[in-house]
Amino acid sequence: MAYRRTPAVQARLDAQREAVLQSAVGLLAERGYGGCTMAAVADRAGIATGSLYQHFANKAELSVELFRRVVTREIAAVNAAVARRDAPQQRIAAVVETFAARALRAPRLAYALLVEPADAVVDGERLVFRRAFRDVIATEIAAAVAAGELPEQDPVLTAAALVGAVGEALAGPLAAEPAPAHEPALAHEPAPEHSDNTTVVPALVSFTLRALGGRDDSDA
Repeated sequence: MAYRRTPAVQARLDAQREAVLQSAVGLLAERGYGGCTMAAVADRAGIATGSLYQHFANKAELSVELFRRVVTREIAAVNAAVARRDAPQQRIAAVVETFAARALRAPRLAYALLVEPADAVVDGERLVFRRAFRDVIATEIAAAVAAGELPEQDPVLTAAALVGAVGEALAGPLAAEPAPAHEPALAHEPAPEHSDNTTVVPALVSFTLRALGGRDDSDA
């Protein structure tokens, strides 16, 4: 007869898995993918490394689950911001504003999500991530076109271009953030130039509205 876990055992394993994922999120935000090793995650979660393999076969599997958890949270934040706006153009602006502002508030985490070298399976999850944001924006572009607020255009193509442009624009500010204390910069490396992040988000929102063919509030 095959062994069947009791409810108590399953509950303990579920709680341990949740602790592992929470610990991994914390490490990802502090150290990125490079510092999110199986041993480091197990240590942060307070379990033996061998116990971690009961939940995830390898780092790639853990990274995918971790990525999905964080991305789901970010998508939820964007959708909540969109729901608070009325006009389609305002809703599009809310996507960019929320995404960029949250990224700049947690630069190490955002860098890991967007551009840090990682396993191939994680790169596949990044495509899903970008498409999710693309689809949110495309829906609002289509609504704005239908309402006559924006000129005729391909909503999906325009949204994909915006997601790519915003991600590229954020890559520099995110990469320019100083390394954590446990990752000191090499003595011969020049100090990174920091952009004024207070201007980045408004500039991206303005760029988005202009790229759509609408009008930004700063337009004359």
